[in-house]
Parts: sequence; structure tokens; C-alpha cells
Amino acid sequence: MSTNRITARPMAVRHRPPPQHGESLPPGTLTVERHDCNDRAEITLVGEIDMASAPILRHALSRCLADGVHAIDVDLSRVDFCDCTGLSAFLQAYHQAAAAGASLRLHHPRPVLARLIALACTDTPLLSPEGTGADC
Repeated sequence: MSTNRITARPMAVRHRPPPQHGESLPPGTLTVERHDCNDRAEITLVGEIDMASAPILRHALSRCLADGVHAIDVDLSRVDFCDCTGLSAFLQAYHQAAAAGASLRLHHPRPVLARLIALACTDTPLLSPEGTGADC
């Protein structure tokens, strides 16, 4: 059975329990971890973003804005898969952030995900420029 755990700060949303040391995540699993520093939030995603897990991603990103975060940096280095519902969640969050005077940037996507984002979002600067990080 899936469990979801949400705490205010730092925020951790687990679609399923985290793997034990040395284990990989089962297919269809997404782990969202949030770390705040002043008015910035760094979101680390691990696993797969699909129809089942995109609502958790949407909630985590909109929660940042509700908490008054002005810059959201999303680390995608450990995302194995992202479908169109995940891309839609990122675009929706980007537009919500812009409307609130905040920013949303995606960092370190794997090549396939970077290409998907670049092809689908040519007019939206979701991806951070090369070499910029989310260091606090």
C-alpha cells in the first residue's frame, strides 16, 4: 500500500517507502525531498514522474509557493522517467511561480528529459543555464 508523508519544512513526500541502502526504487515510484534556505527551496526528485506520481509533484511545487518561497530549484539528476503529465506539472508550476513573482528552474536533467523539455517548452526557460546550481 502506498504511503504519503508530508511535513512542512523540510518537506518529504513519499509516493512509496524509500528504498533501503543498496536497493533501487521500484518502477513507478517518486520521492520528493524539499530543503529550504531563506526564501529558496531545493526540490530533489528521485524515481519516475508519470500519471500516478505527477499529482504529488504538483502538490510539492505549489506548496513551495504557498509557503512564500521565491525561488524553486528542482534537481532532476535522479529522475529515471518523465512522461507528458510530469512535463505538464512542471509547466503549470512554472506559470504559477511567474504569476506569484517567483521562479522555477530545473537542474541536471538526464539527456532524454532535457531534450523532451527543450522540444516541448521552447518558449519557457524551465532549464537552468549550464553551470548554475542551486547552492544556498
